[in-house]
Amino acid sequence: MDGMEEEALIFSQSLRTEKDWVTLLCDSSRTGGLGIRALKAPKRARWQLRVGNSVRSAPIFRGETLYVASLSGALHAIDVQSGRTRWKFLAGDQIHSTPSFCGNMVLFGCDDGKVYAVDDNTGTKVWEAAASAEIWASPTVRSAVVYFGSADGWMKAVRVENGTSLWTRQLGGRICSTAYAAEGHIYVGSGDGKVYSLDSSSGDILWEATTLNGIDSSPVIAANTVLIGSEDFFFYAFDANTGTLRWKYETGLGISSSPAVFDDFAAVGSKDGFVYVLEVQTGRLRWKTRVGQAVTAPPVLSENAVCIQAGGTAALDKATGKILWRAGLGASAQSVPVLTGNVIYVASVDGEVYAIE
Repeated sequence: MDGMEEEALIFSQSLRTEKDWVTLLCDSSRTGGLGIRALKAPKRARWQLRVGNSVRSAPIFRGETLYVASLSGALHAIDVQSGRTRWKFLAGDQIHSTPSFCGNMVLFGCDDGKVYAVDDNTGTKVWEAAASAEIWASPTVRSAVVYFGSADGWMKAVRVENGTSLWTRQLGGRICSTAYAAEGHIYVGSGDGKVYSLDSSSGDILWEATTLNGIDSSPVIAANTVLIGSEDFFFYAFDANTGTLRWKYETGLGISSSPAVFDDFAAVGSKDGFVYVLEVQTGRLRWKTRVGQAVTAPPVLSENAVCIQAGGTAALDKATGKILWRAGLGASAQSVPVLTGNVIYVASVDGEVYAIE
């Protein structure tokens, strides 16, 4: 085994033992647990695979496998070298939920009102946990507890080893927002226009903060600040301890995109077609760049760029917002490009998955 193979094996093994997946796509940079990687402009497609009639969530990557959920109700495990399906798990209905990892399991929500835990190597079901309505949010994991919300406004906490219930809490509207699981606190947005902070051990509401329209955006925490978008056109910063408004920034249309954080800045998309980068402490605009007619997917960060899928895939310079490159692949509702350093994996609303390099 050469040095590169040994490094890849160690990296893969460390991912398999990772137990916490605290937010949408694992971390505040929305990297799916891969960390910040280098990014090169793609020149060609290595392979292309059709996985169903539509993909409305983001893929996740581990080792040599890409996991993609589709509206056909299947979770696909794809060998990234060949582009062929290793296994396929059929759930009970459409899947809008972006999958999460926990140990050797892939977790995802389904329109049949269940969260499924599936073995990442074999595709066999480990457990399922039932809610009472569709689950579009991603399951998040912290300290052996899985947290998720459903379309009828219930937040639920279950044990990661078997899916048995720990607590439930009724909120004021549908929950499409993926919760952020911090130490002792769960933060989540709701269709009633409120951001909630819940006690992670009991589900008790610690505080709630009000916006003027529904929230589908998933929060992120930076500098003790909850950052989240609302359909009322504003991007908000709330004190994580008290829910006090620190600042808000108005965009041109509603925000269902979920922010990604780098250094002291937050990047977020708006349905007005722009990606905005704002200072976390003040809300001051650093730059904004138009990338499409509507941006609903979250950004993902590389070493030098903010990447976004909106009518294709684009990379924007972190410092200036200048478009570094565009690829015509990857029209997206909620998907993000998977950045591995050399290859970029992209899932599209038309059900196609691409490896581009």
